[in-house]
Amino acid sequence: MPDPKAFLHVPRQEPDKRPIEERVHDDEPVYLPVVDERARTQAERCMDCGVPFCQHGCPLGNRIPDWNRLVTEGNWKQAYEQLAATNNFPEFTGRICPAPCESACVAALVTDPVTIEQIEQAIIERAFREGWVQPQPPDTRTGRRVAVVGSGPAGLACAQELNRAGHRVVVFERDDRPGGLLRYGVPDFKLKKDVIDRRIDLLEQEGIAFNCGVEAGEDVPVEQLQAEFDALVLCVGAADERDLEVPGRDLDGIHFAWPYLHRHSKQVAGDDLEYLPEIDAEGKDVVVVGGGDTASDCIGTAHRQGARSITNVTHGPQPPNDRPAHQPWPADPDTLRVSISHEEGGERLWTVDVVGFEGENRVEGVRLVDVEWETDADGRRTDKHRVPGTERTRSAGLVLLAIGYQGPDADPLLGPLGVTLDDRGRVETTDWQTAADGVFAAGDATRGASLVVWAIADGRECAAAVDRALRSSRDEAPVGPSRLARQQRARPPSGKPNER
Repeated sequence: MPDPKAFLHVPRQEPDKRPIEERVHDDEPVYLPVVDERARTQAERCMDCGVPFCQHGCPLGNRIPDWNRLVTEGNWKQAYEQLAATNNFPEFTGRICPAPCESACVAALVTDPVTIEQIEQAIIERAFREGWVQPQPPDTRTGRRVAVVGSGPAGLACAQELNRAGHRVVVFERDDRPGGLLRYGVPDFKLKKDVIDRRIDLLEQEGIAFNCGVEAGEDVPVEQLQAEFDALVLCVGAADERDLEVPGRDLDGIHFAWPYLHRHSKQVAGDDLEYLPEIDAEGKDVVVVGGGDTASDCIGTAHRQGARSITNVTHGPQPPNDRPAHQPWPADPDTLRVSISHEEGGERLWTVDVVGFEGENRVEGVRLVDVEWETDADGRRTDKHRVPGTERTRSAGLVLLAIGYQGPDADPLLGPLGVTLDDRGRVETTDWQTAADGVFAAGDATRGASLVVWAIADGRECAAAVDRALRSSRDEAPVGPSRLARQQRARPPSGKPNER
């Protein structure tokens, strides 16, 4: 680095955001485009430390110190090459990843971490502007065909790696457009959908075929898939939403987060909504149950729909501002995070349980009760109990449940294929292969609901396993995703990807 002590005198500078009073009236991105010069200055804060824990904290093993140094030198093209070597879709992670790499940044031990995510986005957007991002079709084809079911980040990464290995890849997507949760679960104000379309265009130019509006297992029978393809990869996500079994749950106006976000995303796209249930926050008192990213996305969407009030309810305690003792550096700590949606308004209620809903035919109120948590010596939560005499009712005309996902929903493929699930409802795999011969799985379907960066990493590793299996049946050496294996071998010990 030009100045290895820059982190001591150059302050961390967050990306610029549009004013709240402006952005809540539309669905345009909240964050303004990253300025190259700012990204270069922020990259100078990288310590170029001997052991890059940021790289270890990234599930993809991104070579963060390398491209930070290249950005400071103005060598943007080589920085892009280093970034693209480990990350198929930095335009996604550079916008919506919670950046566990920054929690692991060595500078975070003494000051603010490097703005790794902001620099990543600057690199990939510079690469697109300069025309460096080009389709990379394989030089030769293997004659093998692979079906990938699901076009979220795991499916897209798996498909790209397998295609570049020379296999013919067809992606089946039950929605009308590819992208999975990236398209219909992440609001436009966080990820504009032209960012997805730009990448899909490149994947098609590389030779990947997308069959959208097709339910694999129903529209295309299992027998047909097994007859036409040499391998099948399930990247079907974890869309089975957790529910609340409390009195009044059957009232109108209580919805899961997914159909709410899905409908609004299609509305923003200008699609026909007649066949979708009407879920709108305009003029209503909205209660969002849950404390994660999905709940935050519901809050931001409700702001833009003109909700009268928004209350965010979670049973967990308010996280501390500082790293807790049981989550030491370089772990990604559970600290208080104020999302862009929370910045826009609403009330957050901590340590509160929902015990019922009130109303005639439609929900009119949510019954709440305070809870207290017991913790162990390290501050870990162990048990909770409800506090007598704290029950009360909060007015609600719309309730959105965002309390997590259990695993794949009722997918028509799993049973007929003979795929087994674990006790948490996730697809069981060994080296990415399921109990069914020639059937693999990756992403949230096997991991449970997680981060986009983990989905991409899983998709890449699954592709390598599929390629090994296909080539071993012909006694051929893996040649496509083997580049991933080469990259992993080239990493220092601190850069090994997290093991499953």
